Amino acid sequence: MRRATLADVAAAAGVSVPTVSKVLSGKKHVSAATRDKVLEAVRAFGYEAPRPPATPRAGIVDLLIDGLGSPWAHVVVDGAERAAARWGFSLVVTSSARPDFDLRRWIGIMRKRGTDGIVLVLSRANAEEIRAIEELLHVPLVLLDPVGQRDPSLSAVGATNWNGGVLATTHLLELGHTRIGFIGGPLDVQCTLDRYEGYLAAHRTFGIEPDPGLTRYGDFLVSGGKRHGAELLDRDDPPTAVFAGSDLQAAGVYQAAAERGVRVPAELSVVGFDDSPLCATMSPPLTTVRQPLDEMANEAVRLISEELTHPRGPAGTRIELATTLILRASTAPPAGG
Repeated sequence: MRRATLADVAAAAGVSVPTVSKVLSGKKHVSAATRDKVLEAVRAFGYEAPRPPATPRAGIVDLLIDGLGSPWAHVVVDGAERAAARWGFSLVVTSSARPDFDLRRWIGIMRKRGTDGIVLVLSRANAEEIRAIEELLHVPLVLLDPVGQRDPSLSAVGATNWNGGVLATTHLLELGHTRIGFIGGPLDVQCTLDRYEGYLAAHRTFGIEPDPGLTRYGDFLVSGGKRHGAELLDRDDPPTAVFAGSDLQAAGVYQAAAERGVRVPAELSVVGFDDSPLCATMSPPLTTVRQPLDEMANEAVRLISEELTHPRGPAGTRIELATTLILRASTAPPAGG
């Protein structure tokens, strides 16, 4: 008995061969009724799609990141480079912050040159851009420290941001602080929301209602931390402590405090987030929540390697690595407390 063909399935379902191909490859733009008819015909004929020939490996993993100027980015790239070598790849890094960067052109370069997988570290990538990368390149894609609303169909590696918010705020509450400022990143960034929810949860545990006037949102940069730190310190009832959403923001709070003659930690305790190399060089050294960025980068590359070996294995995998509080010298009990 001859083996069923796509044409047989298409004729039985009353559709075209390209439509059958779309259904079998999981493509969109096919109605549910048509999809059901095609799948019924596939089952009736016992059709099995021929296995495609193995695609030669390029030996390359690409990392697209939206900036290389921060200590955070340096840790990520270093971790990804070591991970790539560990899993048998070379790493190619591209910064989307370049003035001449164009996503479509970059995708074209990837298609021509070839890549085995892509790690995206983008604070402003939207769903359409991510889908364009997926659909045009057809290689494993992993989001590192993802932002925005989580897409369960995409593999992602992040950290326990909610728990990090709890750790930072609990530490300050245990020292006796009851007026704790929160400076986060953009409101549409998931990690900002998670860290803020952790901040609120810690307050609830202590039976304290946080002052909403002590909350600020903006960016994760030094300039944002300085601006928001100044706003908080210039209040008639300033906070005695600040939980900043990044180490860079914490550095900006230090600057705002220094300009006002406010001493850290004698008059203002500060906690950051990330545990970048910057922390140990600050004066005083910064207490912060550690994201295991190097381990996160390793997991992202490992997922790509696994998906290449088992194509339907880790798709949609979500990994969250533990955050930990790193105590240094920027926190103390409130003055007179």
